[in-house]
Amino acid sequence: MAIPAGLLTFLVAIAPPIGNGRPDAGAPLITAADGQPFRYIPNDQTYALDFDPRAVQLDLFEGWDREQQAYDDRSALAYISGPMYERHVDRRGQEITVPLGDIKLGDRVWRGLNRTAARQRAFIGIRHDGSVEFGYGELTPARAREFESFIGGLHSLYNDLGRPPSAYKGAYSISMGQQIRYFLPRIRMVIGLRPDGRVEVLMSRDGLTLEQTRELARSRGLRAAYLPDHASKSRFIIPGVKGFSDADANWISGGATSFVHVPYMLRLSRRHQILQGSLLAGMASRSGPSGCGNPFQCGQTLGGQLVDRALAGFNRLMEKGVDPIARLIWAPKGKGGSNSDRAPFRETPISADPLALRQQQQEATQGADYQKPNKELNLPADLPPPLLLPDGYGLTEPAEPAAATAPEESGDPNGEGASQPPTAPPPPTVGSVKPGAPAAPPLPPP
Repeated sequence: MAIPAGLLTFLVAIAPPIGNGRPDAGAPLITAADGQPFRYIPNDQTYALDFDPRAVQLDLFEGWDREQQAYDDRSALAYISGPMYERHVDRRGQEITVPLGDIKLGDRVWRGLNRTAARQRAFIGIRHDGSVEFGYGELTPARAREFESFIGGLHSLYNDLGRPPSAYKGAYSISMGQQIRYFLPRIRMVIGLRPDGRVEVLMSRDGLTLEQTRELARSRGLRAAYLPDHASKSRFIIPGVKGFSDADANWISGGATSFVHVPYMLRLSRRHQILQGSLLAGMASRSGPSGCGNPFQCGQTLGGQLVDRALAGFNRLMEKGVDPIARLIWAPKGKGGSNSDRAPFRETPISADPLALRQQQQEATQGADYQKPNKELNLPADLPPPLLLPDGYGLTEPAEPAAATAPEESGDPNGEGASQPPTAPPPPTVGSVKPGAPAAPPLPPP
């Protein structure tokens, strides 16, 4: 028993000092929005934007390798990484891509196949009055009625407005091997809640550990900060201003021979009808100090704080000890960063790409003369069609399983989307086309 206790004491001792939740003294403060519904606010650390959810809506932009189309779409404000996803193979042997959590955009709902993962992750919800909630769990009928938009399957860096429930597990509690990779420097995507109720999205310019990402988010004054897909799946596109090039792909993957493709992105555009309400509604009631009501709750609180400090110490050990040694063995490659010491750590060649793309990448890596155009590749469907659900009424639990997971391909290739096997798929759905977003390219017949 002395060994675990000594290890815990060591990790707590080397943990960085606890922040006060306020912006650092030397950090640049984010200025007021001055009534602008959307702002692109990059600096020397991040590419960043913030928006008023009452005037800016979220849509799903489906399709593989559509970054250039996103850059050319001047009717959109921005494109960013969507929530984590996984791939499955159905009974017909066809690949399908599904979100790891639930997504609701207007009256369209996509249910994740992995209901356990959907319940164990975090979500961002935009209510019908424009106020935003950073919470935990899956899309329930009550939440479907409450939220105009719901983005599930996220990982919580921190949330000063509420404690996570016991059911919350996050994306980084699968295995020690995967956790070690999480703590290495990666390009990080963050979606956060500003004190004024606006939503901020940022992508780091250089590789950051999880602890450094948390410190960056706190230095910007974010009350809560969640992670969508990031690392080599990071996408941050401002049409006509900032694109996603081969050099960007090479940099965010740490110089790997191939980067991970994504089946969808979140599209930001102006709302046709502005939501009427207050951005700060309900925030004050959730932001007050919360104590413990009895000795049992106090013990739980103290235990949680010790675990948090131990994880912070483990992150510091990875940052100062393991990372420098790992760089000597497997240094990042590629160009594009301002500081080689903050370069993203090189990612493994395993990916969550479709099997056809993976075969193409493997043969190209082996030097084969393989130049098969993408239009001839048997790519999987982007997403099953959404369920049309006015205001969430009629939302039910998914039916019995009808799809089998591809064991070596499901979840995030580097661990970010790893989870337990799916428990149930969504029921048969009817699709709809959202006006405003470019249509997805036609797929070849199976």
